[in-house]
Amino acid sequence: MFTPNLSVGQKLKNKELCDVFKCSPQGGMRRSLKTNTLVIVSNHYKSIYGDRWVGGTLHYTGMGQKGDQSLTYAQNRTLAKSIDNGVRVYLLEVYGPKGADYHYRGEVQLVGEPYEEQQLDEEVSLRKVWVFPLQLIGIPQGPSVHSGDLEKVQKKHSV
Repeated sequence: MFTPNLSVGQKLKNKELCDVFKCSPQGGMRRSLKTNTLVIVSNHYKSIYGDRWVGGTLHYTGMGQKGDQSLTYAQNRTLAKSIDNGVRVYLLEVYGPKGADYHYRGEVQLVGEPYEEQQLDEEVSLRKVWVFPLQLIGIPQGPSVHSGDLEKVQKKHSV
């Protein structure tokens, strides 16, 4: 069984992330058949998705940038079935502009049923998305974030 040789909080460049997980260099949900993993990236700096931490649970928005999302589409289905399909799911977060580091948070698991909500798409049209409640495995609360990373995000969003 694949296990990444990474430490929680470790920063990676995109190429390193791809080398470790044998996944695509693009997208917020990156499936690897070679490692039987799904890497999810929550970009808190620049994204149309409304990902958010509520307590120790990340409410992660599914795949699809335009129009209504489908729970049976591509990696949304993989993540929705991850409790039963044997695919291990790993979380990385981004707090800076393109080229910024990916912060490895660890393995996550679905802790509730995916649910629908409305968010804006890439064309700023209201649409239905699927949101997946995820928790880090073995870490009782949400991730610790370096204050400098949070400052970058807050500064960017206050402009």
